[in-house]
Amino acid sequence: MSEQRTHSPQEPQRRPRITHNRKKTRRSKAAAALLYVLFVVGLSAVLATVGWIWANDLLALNKDYTSVIVKVENDESFGEVVNDLKKNGLIEYKFLFHLYGWFSNADDKIAPGTYELNTDMDYRALVTNMSASSSTRQTIDITIPEGYTIDQTFALLEEQGVTTVEKLQDMSANWNYKFTWLKDLPLGDYHRLEGYLFPDTYTFYLGEDAKYVINKMLVNFESKMGDYMDQFTEESQYSLHDIITIASLIEKETDGEDYGTIASVIYNRLENTGAETQGYLQIDATLVYLNGGKVPTEEDKAIDSPYNTYLYKGLPAGPISNPGMKAITAALKPENTNYYYYVLNPETNKHEFTRTYAQHQALVEKYGTANEEG
Repeated sequence: MSEQRTHSPQEPQRRPRITHNRKKTRRSKAAAALLYVLFVVGLSAVLATVGWIWANDLLALNKDYTSVIVKVENDESFGEVVNDLKKNGLIEYKFLFHLYGWFSNADDKIAPGTYELNTDMDYRALVTNMSASSSTRQTIDITIPEGYTIDQTFALLEEQGVTTVEKLQDMSANWNYKFTWLKDLPLGDYHRLEGYLFPDTYTFYLGEDAKYVINKMLVNFESKMGDYMDQFTEESQYSLHDIITIASLIEKETDGEDYGTIASVIYNRLENTGAETQGYLQIDATLVYLNGGKVPTEEDKAIDSPYNTYLYKGLPAGPISNPGMKAITAALKPENTNYYYYVLNPETNKHEFTRTYAQHQALVEKYGTANEEG
């Protein structure tokens, strides 16, 4: 008889409880979630604050009103413009304006000039009001007197804030303006436009492009000459350049009323080389042009220059001033006289004209050598 063995069922092995670790994990996850929420809320608050601050600058909000004059130069970069806006308190954040400028192509829209801007203008308004068509772009009316030289004209334009002498000289010497009557005047010397910058009252923008300033005066010259331009051909006795040169002499010599008579003296001397004057114009104004505007001396008569009408016969090398329409008309339609000389009467401040050198000398002795002219 075999022995029976009884086996009691084996109790399953229980796993150890880890209640404490589970609680710790739940607390860590809750803390991380809270930190994330706080981070998101904080970041949102920061971004909202920064965004609001940037929006204030972008949209020109909450700024104290200030009006300033901003000048944009021809060769000024967009970065330099931004610096000026920052310096004048028109913007707070240069990088933000740079970003807006890149997005809106502001660099292509801003034009040289002088503008009146204010802190009520947002970024878009600032760019718009620095464009070529801006109503805030400041203008000035300038009168160029008859007889001003090109140097005097350029100095006046610089003095009034239109542009600089240096830029005007550069654009006069080196820019090829599209006028057929200028084609024979070689580039390189700014004096080539002497005589053609028509004296008149002009409206210019402050900080204007020098090329535009000169072109505006040349357009005016062509307009004023009108139908007269048609008479200058290769067969003409006098070219346009000759006529403007003669007109410039008349403008500098006239007493204000004797344009046509002065013109007759010049033509008589030019065309009658067998007369006492032998083809010499002997006009003191050409010496003044050479010596920088001083009263001419005997020494000046020896200056070796094609502008010296005491040393060289005929017309000077070119105009010595920018003549007005009265002088140009006199050069085109001189009076018919037999005068070769004139002298200023100091009592009347008018010229007296004579035919011979002896008659001229008699008047010189009467009025004094300081009044000797022509």
